Amino acid sequence: METAVLGRDGPRISRIGLGLAAIGRPAYITTGRGADLGSDRSEATFRERTAHLLDAAYAVGVRYVDVARSYGSAEAFLGGWIAKRGPLDDLVVGSKWGYTYVGAWNLDAPVQEIKDLSLTAFERQYGETRALLGDHLRLYQVHSLTIESGAMDDAPLLAALARHRAQGLRIGLTTTGAHQAETIRRALDLRVDGVPLFSSVQATWNLLEPSAGPALEEASAAGWAVIVKEALANGRLTGVGDAGGADSPLGRASVAHGVEPDALAIAAALAQAWVSVVLSGAATVDQLISNIRALDIRAEGLPDLAVPADEYWAARSARPWT
Repeated sequence: METAVLGRDGPRISRIGLGLAAIGRPAYITTGRGADLGSDRSEATFRERTAHLLDAAYAVGVRYVDVARSYGSAEAFLGGWIAKRGPLDDLVVGSKWGYTYVGAWNLDAPVQEIKDLSLTAFERQYGETRALLGDHLRLYQVHSLTIESGAMDDAPLLAALARHRAQGLRIGLTTTGAHQAETIRRALDLRVDGVPLFSSVQATWNLLEPSAGPALEEASAAGWAVIVKEALANGRLTGVGDAGGADSPLGRASVAHGVEPDALAIAAALAQAWVSVVLSGAATVDQLISNIRALDIRAEGLPDLAVPADEYWAARSARPWT
């Protein structure tokens, strides 16, 4: 497995990481969940699925795992797996605070998560995350930070984040929506007591929605780690997705490259010089192995699939939780 450093002076990680958003809770917005996961969405079954997936990921060299407080029981699943496997000193975990999971393991819950970027939420969720993940937590990120949230103007919150940074925890942010670039650039300028607060950004970048690319390049140049999420556009850029099927431009390009569309889409993200790690959101071992084939591909001659950012995010917002 190829490796990279998680930002300036950060720990070494694998260039493909594993995100547990799709497997830590019964409902999510990824295409094809019915076929991938079947009808048994019990917490016990998902715990077992997650352990099996983590075993396979670790065996092929994945050394970065992404979770969040809002990913159902993902942190608990991961913490339990680490405890059973014994010390895993080379495993780096990044998590996120700012959303609270309220789905109560109910597939049909009308609301699955609630956003709260307050100091109170941070202090509560940090304690919860640390209790589950211990010292494996190396990066803690503000979940879906936006300029409109006001978090970057909340002096007590910023001071609390800076205290944890001073104690050795890397502080990052994740972005979402059509204005990711503006958020990233604002965060790049943010200082607490004259010291940059953030050292990493996790952002959506894919063949359909590459608009954050220039800002992410600036972040990389500043020494930040750049983590790409949703490289497969929540399943749209896979063989069963609307932008990756056999008759699509990506589908035809993948045939020419001799791989599945998902591998080609991830290879396109890995090919960006400013990328540190690309997250696989695999829900099955077969998906994970297909995703990892991206490491062996030269992403050349790919079709231009980019759509206006507003159009992309409107379509994403309309995706059902299934």
